[in-house]
Formats: sequence, C-alpha cells, structure tokens
Amino acid sequence: MISLHQVSKKYETPAGVFSALTNIDLQIGAGEFVGVVGKSGSGKSTLLNMIAGIDRPSSGAVTVAGTPIHDFSENKLAAWRGRNIGFVFQFFQLLPTLTAAENVMLPMDFGKSFPLRDRRKRAQSLLERVGVARHADKLPATLSGGEQQRVAIARAMANEPPLVLADEPTGNLDSTTAAAILDLFRDMASSGTTVVIATHEADIARVIDRRIEIADGSVVSGQ
Repeated sequence: MISLHQVSKKYETPAGVFSALTNIDLQIGAGEFVGVVGKSGSGKSTLLNMIAGIDRPSSGAVTVAGTPIHDFSENKLAAWRGRNIGFVFQFFQLLPTLTAAENVMLPMDFGKSFPLRDRRKRAQSLLERVGVARHADKLPATLSGGEQQRVAIARAMANEPPLVLADEPTGNLDSTTAAAILDLFRDMASSGTTVVIATHEADIARVIDRRIEIADGSVVSGQ
C-alpha cells in the first residue's frame, strides 16, 4: 500500500537548513495497522504528511497503492487525496459552524463520491459506527474532546478511503477515551483499511500490527 524510497525532507530556516527526514525507506502493507512512534520533533508528523501528499519530499519517491504521488501536480494531488486518504488530526479540525453530520458530509460534497440524497444517511451511519449518532445535529463546541475526535474519525471514513492516517489522535484525550479511540482504529484495520498512526504514546502495542520508531528524522526500528 505504501512505499517510501530514500525520502528526505529539508526546510530552509533562518538558522540554516533543517533536515526533518533523512533517506527514509519504508514499506507498509494493505490492511496493516502501523504505529509510528517518536518524541516531539522526531519527524513522525512530517512522515505522515509525505504519505498523505500534504507535503512533498525534497528527494526520493513516495508511492501509495502503486501511484507515484510525488510526481503529481497540486490539483491532481488534491483530487487523489480526497479519494484515497482519510486524515485524522490531533486537534480534530472540525468546522465550528457545521453540525457533526455536516462535517462528515463535507468530504462527500467535495469528492462527489456519493449521490446527494445518500450523503446524510451515510453520515448518520458513520456517526453511529463511532458511537456518536445522537450528536449528529450538534455543533462541535457542544461536544467533548473524545466525541469530537469520533466525529473526525467518521469524517475521515466518509469517502471509504483505503488509507487512514492519524497524527497524535489521542494526544488531547484522557486515557479511557484514548483507549476507545485506538480500538476504533483497530476495528478499521481489521475491516481492511490501512491505518498509520503517529503518536508518542507507549501503550499502542496492544492494538497495532507493527511499531515503527523514528528519531531525528530517521527510522531506527520496525522498518
């Protein structure tokens, strides 16, 4: 599903060139649940951004489901990402003026992946799957952090992407809620979705298939 070959990412800063990733070689199989672990600043978020096509490598190749996305134009990349990637952010990134259901419907509206008449029903079904269907018509501000993250996960699944990426999705949640969120990702992977989660949490071993450790922009174990 995912192949990175000699991927490096460098940023120009006032202090000089900063290497966020250095010569990353990585293979992740379809349906695999992978945890990318490392300290803050280790490069794990940059790695997820490379896989999602949110950022481009300075050098190297990124291939997802046989598609070399590092060669895509911005427009082509955006269209590809909408169909193939579900992204879950640490701070949820729900639109505050839309209800939970409307947030989940948004990717369907952009991708036109489902007929207009079916989108509300699908959103309701996804919210039920993650346990917050009763909050479908509520605004994000009225929901707890755990409930907002569940809505964000439902939104990530809206277009049935083969790949879901999550960047520190439990970082702002209490331990009980975090465990429930990790179980949701486990269920997704068990159903055939490839899931890659970046985290500094040490207790993900019980749910993931493989642990990849990254430090100072390099993979140090689990490759």
